[in-house]
Order: sequence, then structure tokens, then C-alpha cells
Amino acid sequence: MSYILFILPAFILSLYAQFKVKSTFNRYSQVRSSRGMSGAEVASMLLRRNGMSSTVGIQPIPGSLTDHYDPTAKMVRLSETVYGSNSISAIGVAAHEVGHAIQHQHQYGPLTLRHKLVPVTNFASSASFPILLVGFFIGSLDLIMVGIILFSAVVLFHLVTLPVELNASRRAVLQLSEAGIIASDEVPMVKKVLGAAALTYLAATLSAIANLLYYLSIFGGSDE
Repeated sequence: MSYILFILPAFILSLYAQFKVKSTFNRYSQVRSSRGMSGAEVASMLLRRNGMSSTVGIQPIPGSLTDHYDPTAKMVRLSETVYGSNSISAIGVAAHEVGHAIQHQHQYGPLTLRHKLVPVTNFASSASFPILLVGFFIGSLDLIMVGIILFSAVVLFHLVTLPVELNASRRAVLQLSEAGIIASDEVPMVKKVLGAAALTYLAATLSAIANLLYYLSIFGGSDE
């Protein structure tokens, strides 16, 4: 029962966030941008505008909402629903990923920290729950604490990711506006698309925090 009380609000927010991002993306996928530029064209223009056209590439990838910036390969990867589309959703997402490339170029602190946390987080996310489970099963407070410490790294990653994503969205809107790619009446629409996407990161962060608080409550109860 206590687990439900900890997790249920975050779970409901997560479901709402998934619904919101899909419905908002689909809605503005039907709205053609005034300039008629595709996601790939927007990404290319913004990379040139920031002096990165020769160092950062653009690549189409399968799927929907699979867009991301790969800092290792220095590649903006755009999904099928974004790469060739000239919708408000497409250009907003494309600009967001270029926003990450700009962060990388400027060595934006939170992004640098997130990159350093990736290997630790990958290990912690796979190892923390099994260690916690064994610790709870055999009643070992030491193992439970190890699991909690590992899971704390996952929470930290989510906490760092949130400002990275919000900053990339702010950069995207600014870049689109300054480059004249979107008109003033299109700015609120782009913000809605990117705001819905940001909600998913907020939900993931709150869910991770809720899980951590639950584990800490069990550890505190076991220690009494």
C-alpha cells in the first residue's frame, strides 16, 4: 500500500505526459509551417547559422519520436516523421536536437555532466534493483544501502537531464525566431510541442525520486 502511495502520482503523471506528447505532436504535425521548410532543412540551416555545418551531420532514422543528438558521432538524428516533414511539430523537434548540438559546442555544464554520468547510470540502472531485491529478501541493510546509493545515481541523471532538455527547447525557440523560420504566431505552437515533450522528462524525474523515497522509507523502517 505504501508503495502505491509513493508511486501512483508519478505513474499518473507519466501516463498523462505520454498522452500529451503524442497528442500534441500529432496535432501540430497537421499544421504546415509558414516557411515550408522540412525538419532536415531547418536543422541544416541552424547548424550553418551556428558555424557547425562542417562538424555536425544530419541523419534520418526509423520510427516516430526517436529523434536525438549523438554527441559521440556529432550527429543530429531525425525520425521519419520529422526529417522530411514541414510541420510545426517537425521543425520544433529538429530545432530542439540542434539545441543539444549547440549545447555541446558551447560545453554547456549540465550536458557535459550528463555525458559523464551515462556509463555510471547504465550500470546503476541495471544493478540497483537486483541488489535491492536481494538485500530486502535476506534482510541485509548493507546491500539495501548499496542498492539505494546506486539508484541515487539514476535519480541524479534524471535531475541533470531535466535542465538540459529545457535549455535545448529554449535555444530551439530562440534560434527559430531569430533565423526567421517561424512567424510570431507560430512561436506558441512550437512551445506547446516542446513543452509537452519536456513533461515526459519531468514525469521520469518525479518517478525516479518517488522510487528513491520509497526505498529510503523501507531502509529507515528496517533500521528501527
